[in-house]
Amino acid sequence: MANKKSSKKDIRRIATRTAQNRTVRSRIKTLAKAAAASTDAEALKKSGAELASALDKASKKNIVHPNKVARVKSRLAKAAAKLAK
Repeated sequence: MANKKSSKKDIRRIATRTAQNRTVRSRIKTLAKAAAASTDAEALKKSGAELASALDKASKKNIVHPNKVARVKSRLAKAAAKLAK
């Protein structure tokens, strides 16, 4: 348990940041599920763009690792190309 005033404040800050980061990660997972459930190319393009945007923002804020963002976006593009055929 923290004893110093600044340490107690740090604990509060960490709790706030953790909650915010969890919200962002949860939204990304929801968007990924929506993109995976898309059956036509147009729906996948729309949901994929939204997912890519959310991933880029999360990466910029160091919530998600940049390599994971690249991997997910690559798989998304691959799926879109497969549906377009």
